[in-house]
Amino acid sequence: MAGAGVIMTPAVFANSFPTVRVPAAQRKFSSEAIEATIVRMKSAIKDPELAWLFENCFPNTLDTTIHHKIKDGRPDTFVITGDIHAMWLRDSTAQVWPYLPLIKQDESLKKLIAGVVNRQTECILIDPYANAFNDGPGHSEWLKDHTDMKPELHERKWELDSLCYTVRLAYHYWKTAQDANIFDEKWIEAAQLIIATCREQQRLKGRGSYRFGRTTSWSTDTVPGNGYGNNTKPNGLIHSTFRPSDDATQYPFLISSNLFAVVSFRQMAEIAETVYKNAAFAQGCRTLANEIEQAIKKYAIINHPTFGLIYAMEVDGFGNCLFQDDANVPNLLGLPYLGAVSTNDKIYQNTRRFVLSDSNPYFFRGKAAEGIGSPHTLVNQIWPMSIIMRAMTSNNDQEILAQLRFLKATHAGTGFMHESFDKDDASKFTRKWFAWANTLFGELLLKIERERPHLLKS
Repeated sequence: MAGAGVIMTPAVFANSFPTVRVPAAQRKFSSEAIEATIVRMKSAIKDPELAWLFENCFPNTLDTTIHHKIKDGRPDTFVITGDIHAMWLRDSTAQVWPYLPLIKQDESLKKLIAGVVNRQTECILIDPYANAFNDGPGHSEWLKDHTDMKPELHERKWELDSLCYTVRLAYHYWKTAQDANIFDEKWIEAAQLIIATCREQQRLKGRGSYRFGRTTSWSTDTVPGNGYGNNTKPNGLIHSTFRPSDDATQYPFLISSNLFAVVSFRQMAEIAETVYKNAAFAQGCRTLANEIEQAIKKYAIINHPTFGLIYAMEVDGFGNCLFQDDANVPNLLGLPYLGAVSTNDKIYQNTRRFVLSDSNPYFFRGKAAEGIGSPHTLVNQIWPMSIIMRAMTSNNDQEILAQLRFLKATHAGTGFMHESFDKDDASKFTRKWFAWANTLFGELLLKIERERPHLLKS
């Protein structure tokens, strides 16, 4: 593993790990199952710094971002992303996702996650094109964006993955808890709105109602093409005006999100058929999933001169494509994590080799670590999320251990994961409080404990 040999633990933390977790009395939500998991993992992880990082990171979403209550007799949970006081559909799912396996042991945790599903349903019914929401009507710094803003919206960037993440959470909550109470009339209405919105964004019958612009000097924060994005040739794929990074797409057919949508629509079909006994809607979901899947095979798999057949990050239907990957999930690296492809799939393996190489313009290697960054944080900034996802999708012990060493060496003594850090100096980082990256780190260690426990004993 290139670069692994230069990683050193900051000397100041070599022998002492201060308490950095929020004091118990100040935590937003407490779960007995989470606390028991922390105790168990601290015993299982032989490296004291890694155990300390788990104790800090895994409960961070519950400790700092949860606002949970009962609303109209149903659980309601608003989840802020961290240092931005708003709820992203994507982030809120990802933040609570690692807790799902524990909900059978903790009824309060189960209600909390049911509350996230219920709140996401409400958000979609307010506006299926919005990516981030206020806790009720409020004021947003983006209120003057050139789009159809509402008081409940924090931001209105159309990101296909946002809707897919809400399906992911609802489906797996149902499967884990064996609880269909989240599937009320509002949920099926929201599900039908998801399909209608994605149909509209295939743009087979015109560009649709959604446009976006922002008065800004930051080019990726607004949209070309008079707010519709760069021109495309419709082919069955769904347009995503923005990426999961909240950056505008270069070519609006974002392939990782379309692959995610195939999974999500088939999950919606199963829910519609099993819970709602709505065969017609289930068939509609499957038909759309099949259309996207066929379009991906026809338009998104490109013969790279070095790596062979790989998935492009974005295409436009005219034959143009973007060979790149981004740290934010869904990305090409994380496709197996989302259930979109097998880790052994040949095209995925070719894509993975590309993504983790210097041929990917946003793969950086430096004195501190190596990993994928994002145009969102410009060049030479590596995202811990990409390091975590590399380990999550690896079948190689040495590769996984190398990622753990990178994560240990780049938290800059804070005890938490960040959005990004400089490839040569991890003390230069963005976002001190980014709950998604923290809980994802906890999820990685739990996956290792479950599948490769010997790695935690070394």
